[in-house]
Amino acid sequence: MAIKIMLADDHKMIRAGLRALIEKQENMQVVAEASDGQTAVRLARKLAPDVVVMDVGMPDLNGIEATRQIVGLPHQPRVIGLSMYSDCKYVTQMLKAGASGYLLKNNAFEELVRAIETVMKKKTYLSSEISNTVVDEYRRIAQDKDGSAYALLTEREREILQQMAEGCSTKEIAGALGISDKTVETHRRNIMDKLNIFSVANLTKYAIKEGLTDL
Repeated sequence: MAIKIMLADDHKMIRAGLRALIEKQENMQVVAEASDGQTAVRLARKLAPDVVVMDVGMPDLNGIEATRQIVGLPHQPRVIGLSMYSDCKYVTQMLKAGASGYLLKNNAFEELVRAIETVMKKKTYLSSEISNTVVDEYRRIAQDKDGSAYALLTEREREILQQMAEGCSTKEIAGALGISDKTVETHRRNIMDKLNIFSVANLTKYAIKEGLTDL
């Protein structure tokens, strides 16, 4: 059975180009075209396409809002966002709305068929430029919100926490690291203050959770 596809873009020439590309595929069929977001939602509800190729910047109802409504339909079509822009705000908003893919218009003709096949397998497809954008944004957010031992503690504190979790005494830790007992105790207090954890048992659980030791 052919994959039913709807094209939603306010530029007729782009729709025509995408249709021509899709109609060369034996297992794909364009069942509808829409030039605005409201029409896209109405046709998706009526015709139940498997995949909707959605321009992000649509009139009447933008592609992000249209995507949110379309993926909520009972037959749950897959949406592939299509845009001239690789700006992170467009990408993340489309993905949050439920899109399964995102392509830039300048490479859509090369990648669209592959993207459709990918999302039909319930996987996500992002063009290479978009993948880089998403990874960069993830790293930025992760750095802002990172509450891991690797962000909160210094290298020396992590070493000491690991040895504490593994049952080493203050004297043993001091000897292993070549520092004084007093320095170990200072680090221990700093670790507890930074983590807001004040028992060895809970510090041990934390160290295991963070991958500092597996005991």
